[in-house]
Amino acid sequence: MDHSSRSRSRRIVPVVAVMAAATLFAAGCSSSSGGKKADDTGNDVSAGKATTPRMTIAMVTHAAPGDTFWDIVRKGAQAAAAKDNVKLVYSSDPNAGNQANLVQNAIDQKVDGIAITLAKPDALKSVVAKANSAGIPVVGFNSGVSDWTKVGLLEFFGQDEVVAGEAFGKKLSAVGAKHTVCVIQEQGNIALTQRCAGLKKTFTGKTDILYVNGTDMPSVKSTITAKLQQDSSIDYVATLGAPWALTSAQAISETGSKAKVATFDLNKDAVAAIKSGKIQWAIDQQPYLQGYLSVDSLWLYKTNGNYSGGGSEAVLTGPAIVDKSNIDKVAAFAAKGTR
Repeated sequence: MDHSSRSRSRRIVPVVAVMAAATLFAAGCSSSSGGKKADDTGNDVSAGKATTPRMTIAMVTHAAPGDTFWDIVRKGAQAAAAKDNVKLVYSSDPNAGNQANLVQNAIDQKVDGIAITLAKPDALKSVVAKANSAGIPVVGFNSGVSDWTKVGLLEFFGQDEVVAGEAFGKKLSAVGAKHTVCVIQEQGNIALTQRCAGLKKTFTGKTDILYVNGTDMPSVKSTITAKLQQDSSIDYVATLGAPWALTSAQAISETGSKAKVATFDLNKDAVAAIKSGKIQWAIDQQPYLQGYLSVDSLWLYKTNGNYSGGGSEAVLTGPAIVDKSNIDKVAAFAAKGTR
């Protein structure tokens, strides 16, 4: 990926910068289980599991019901929680105001740390300030790479959505696409808007933006079907999440359209669809890693004062393009629900 084309002044450090701190990783298990108390030897870690004092971390996302992406995020978070002797409290709401209320609930419960997504940064700025005033560290992940420092977060783990979109647009051009429709399943979500903007910037063909109600799959299908029937020149449908890619593939099949589907993000079914050719490729941002690093970073900050990026640089977890050429490398992990 050529990052020099961006006009951003803030550097973004690679994910390997923090992975050394996670070498104590143990196999994922339920977040309700924790490590034993510190033993008499004074060691902080025993057999790959922390013996530091039990702490509580709240993870608050903008996940909508039925979006399997967040199942993968939670598995990563639960793996870190099990290793770090952390009680993980997960909650989500796609409504930004409700998400802010969930963060406030975590503050009221006096948790030790909070990990949040910033799909709509302005709605969370005030409550993040309250957490900081209460001495509760807050890290961000997944959404908000352009805004996390302004909101006042300690660290951020995710991908630059504009860069991811640019990679997608370049791939479309490389395969000879002429007319694509970029399907946004949640209007106002800054990350989704940035993906389509990046795609449009580098794609040499025509780009249409199509808004759908991502929580209503029958509606998504009918909206995409109508678009394909209206314009037969569309040769690619670009979706911003695996569930909507699979629905788009159904719409294409039923309408007899010759359009192809490519998407952002993976799940087990999307991996199978890439293998079969129903989906051409996916941009992978590694949600498992985002969940894992978010929890582990808060543990590191609380137990050893560590924080990645010096408070000004994000840690990248993507983007990477997954297609038929490399799908077998991630298929086994996807079958376990971790990719």
